[in-house]
Amino acid sequence: MLDENLKSQLKAYLEKVVRPIEIVASVDDSAKSKEMMELLNALVGLCDKITVGERRDDGERAPSFSLDSPGHDIKLRFAGIPMGHEFTSLVLALLQVGGHPPRIEQAIIDQIRDLDGELTFETYFSLSCQNCPDVVQALNLMAVLNPRIRHVAIDGGVFPSEVERRQVMSVPTVYLNGELFGQGRMEIEAIVARLDTNSVARAAEKLNARDAYDVLVVGGGPAGAAAAIYAARKGIRTGIAAERFGGQVLDTMAIENFISVRHTEGPQLAASLEEHVREYDVDIMNLQRAEKLVPGEDMIAVELANGATLRSRTVVLSTGARWRQMGVPGEDHYRNRGVAYCPHCDGPLFKGKRVAVIGGGNSGVEAAIDLANIVSHVTLIEFDNKLRADDVLQRKLRSLPNVDVLLSAKTTEVLGDGQKVTGLVYENRVAGQRHTLALEGIFVQIGLLPNTEWLKGTVALSPRGEIIVDHHGQTSVPGIFAAGDCTTVPYKQIVIAVGEGAKASLSAFDHLMRTSAPETGSAQAA
Repeated sequence: MLDENLKSQLKAYLEKVVRPIEIVASVDDSAKSKEMMELLNALVGLCDKITVGERRDDGERAPSFSLDSPGHDIKLRFAGIPMGHEFTSLVLALLQVGGHPPRIEQAIIDQIRDLDGELTFETYFSLSCQNCPDVVQALNLMAVLNPRIRHVAIDGGVFPSEVERRQVMSVPTVYLNGELFGQGRMEIEAIVARLDTNSVARAAEKLNARDAYDVLVVGGGPAGAAAAIYAARKGIRTGIAAERFGGQVLDTMAIENFISVRHTEGPQLAASLEEHVREYDVDIMNLQRAEKLVPGEDMIAVELANGATLRSRTVVLSTGARWRQMGVPGEDHYRNRGVAYCPHCDGPLFKGKRVAVIGGGNSGVEAAIDLANIVSHVTLIEFDNKLRADDVLQRKLRSLPNVDVLLSAKTTEVLGDGQKVTGLVYENRVAGQRHTLALEGIFVQIGLLPNTEWLKGTVALSPRGEIIVDHHGQTSVPGIFAAGDCTTVPYKQIVIAVGEGAKASLSAFDHLMRTSAPETGSAQAA
């Protein structure tokens, strides 16, 4: 299960363990239990502080295992075999249970320890989900820090009857004390904020007290990260306010076209971006959603959803984009109950079922190809009279025996039984006939929508809602610049967003130099 190279790396990590780790495995006679025990026994061979014991018929899910340390009352359990994307979650859990300090702010640690009441979390994940580890790792850490918090991370692929009973159709899905708590990526700060009801007001008070910035970046994707770094390198006061650092990159699976990086995955790149920004004197404000932009003669104000207001002499808008929705009846009601937007994350939950993919561009065709290896049948529905994906993808798609392609087809309604998707209605745009397609999942892949609604009436937007910028990244308002997928710059690619973010930041610095120049440190050349 673990090759020699991985064992060597893992052994080096486990040298950081400073206290005993007790693993108790709940097993049965299944092949999965044997596979899990093989993994756990391998851990024992890599660290002399780890012990493993077995139990049968103890009332816990099998296969599963708990992690604890004598005298610390830690309630943390993995149900299934945490490999794939969750292997990192296992490694971090071992380190944290073994006494290695977590890399989060002390204020968050204190908040977690102060949470009151008995809190039992259950997180359903899939091994192919790149969003799941953030949630699993956050709740694992909370269970390590607070003895009143229990967390069980459950591989939905190992417990399909449980997934079916609870109608889990999107991962990660989190339950708190038996009730649905949330779905999708959640950072640890966001989870704690929901549990600590006074945290929002305290955060707003702190933000309101902050001094004005020279450059304030709104948005934490590749463009925003580049903008923050280039501003900070000039020695000027720089802040970055982001709803989630990494932006849409967090939802991207494989990245193979970011020059000089042969292969990476979205969450890894997002973590690298944030780590790079933190090397500079940048005021990072995460989990902050901007709601209003107020230009002024000397100062620009950005009003946040929590009631706080940030002030800056210049602003770089890098709010990115999100998945475009179909906008048909039933879509909102059945979101995460059969309507999905990430085939990599949620595809395994539809194993053996019939699904549709909406959209015939590269994203849609790639999704259909990937899903064809998991589900029983895929119907790809394209509004146009031809697919728009690259030829190589189209050839691969048409070679698959369990894929049908419908052209000139317009989805008009999502059908369901009140709890989950049962089908969709589409119209043949040539014949004008309406048809019903029975299925259990719909994956929407129809492009991006810029996150710019909050800017209407402030800066000039294109008919598609993109921020209109010139070749310097300047918007229609002096002192306000923009970069990345939220702008009119063509080709929404990570490498382009990074360059545009750097350019917008340098333009903001040039604007500051041409107006009343701030007191700056030694500006470092790019």
